[in-house]
Amino acid sequence: MTNPSNFHDLPLSDALLNTLDSLGFTEMTPIQAQTLPLTLESKDLIAQAKTGSGKTAAFTLPLLTHLNPRFFGTQALVLCPTRELADQVSAEIRRLARGMDNIKVLTLCGGSAIKPQIESLAHGAHIVVGTPGRIRDHLERETLILPGLNTLVLDEADRMIDMGFFDDMVAIASHCPHKRHTMLFSATYPDNIRKASARFLKNPTEVFTESLHSSHHIEQHFFEVTDDQRLEAGIRLLSMHQPASTLVFCNTKARVMDMVDLLREHGFNALELHGDMEQREREDVMIQFANQSCAVLVATDVAARGLDIKTLDAVLNIDISPDPEVHIHRIGRTGRTDQPGLALSLVGPKERHWAERIAEFQKSPLVWKPLAPVLKQAIKPISAPMVTLCIQGGKKHKLRPGDLLGALTKDAGLKFEDVGKIKIMDFVSFVALRREIAEQAYSHLIGSQIKGKQFRMRFMS
Repeated sequence: MTNPSNFHDLPLSDALLNTLDSLGFTEMTPIQAQTLPLTLESKDLIAQAKTGSGKTAAFTLPLLTHLNPRFFGTQALVLCPTRELADQVSAEIRRLARGMDNIKVLTLCGGSAIKPQIESLAHGAHIVVGTPGRIRDHLERETLILPGLNTLVLDEADRMIDMGFFDDMVAIASHCPHKRHTMLFSATYPDNIRKASARFLKNPTEVFTESLHSSHHIEQHFFEVTDDQRLEAGIRLLSMHQPASTLVFCNTKARVMDMVDLLREHGFNALELHGDMEQREREDVMIQFANQSCAVLVATDVAARGLDIKTLDAVLNIDISPDPEVHIHRIGRTGRTDQPGLALSLVGPKERHWAERIAEFQKSPLVWKPLAPVLKQAIKPISAPMVTLCIQGGKKHKLRPGDLLGALTKDAGLKFEDVGKIKIMDFVSFVALRREIAEQAYSHLIGSQIKGKQFRMRFMS
């Protein structure tokens, strides 16, 4: 059965269809065409969809369809990672609902006074849109109650998890009726989303608008090197392409350490990851690389297992793997969603037959490039766009992502885009900050209180 392409092919009310017509919405976007026939029947859904794909209408039309305008209890809840997105989503819901009877949409976000929000909630709202921290606050205060809820939407779920809101999401879902319709939208679909979805959805249908690991997004180049050229060639390739985030693979711990030493010697922001490191050291390294506070991570295959990196510009194989499946797994970490990826592989004279195995396995010839122009390339170090602030307080100190986000955006005056991933552990928290404003943020926070307490903090390196 083919998906419908026109909104008039869907079981939507006349009021909604008239509004869509007046807005010039006729043909559906791919994400709308694939999801609406399912969600209009209240089937739980996981959809890979990014900003600009039409996903807001994809979840708004079902929640409006299942709304009872005469009941002023909260019937739909939409969680968003940031105040800006929540405001955009609220505006779009109001736009699509304008032909319906008096639909009230309320936006509840941190960074705004809570008292006016409590007063608005006392008058009821059909649809609530908000950030996880503030929604959880209202639920715990019982100023927001959800016995009449029929739809829960998790918008940009990957970003919410990146920002440390997973516990808040679980707590919020526990306040929702067990019998409900749940839709989860995520720009990427890494393992943490796959695992998380089991806490929120029942037998969901999965919809992908593009392949996560489509090899045609990856540009592969192979270079034949001698052993004494290998490390220098790797550094000059990085200088030539200037990827913001690169995972470098070596087949041995010794090679990892040699490569990291040389990278640092030339001013690159590089860290190492190998099997002989303590678990805590490895976790610190993975946090910094995942949140873009480290430009180059040099690792062995064993150490790199479990790394979940969404934005990886390049993979560099200082040593190619003798196993073609391992090679494909390595390079598949770049070129995710519809982003272009770059895979560069160095091949020694005795490793040529390993390269031939890769060509056979992927059923396409390898693209060989000359090494001479690479070795003439000037060395230009790469600096990571973010730095990681380590705060000596965590879950055991009752710290939540919203507390840190509020301290940074409200007290330190940062913009949401200045703040990257937030990870809160039992006794320590990690926040990625844009490098240019990190010192400014630190100077504001170091003498101030977060949730009524002062915490020691330092930058990781």
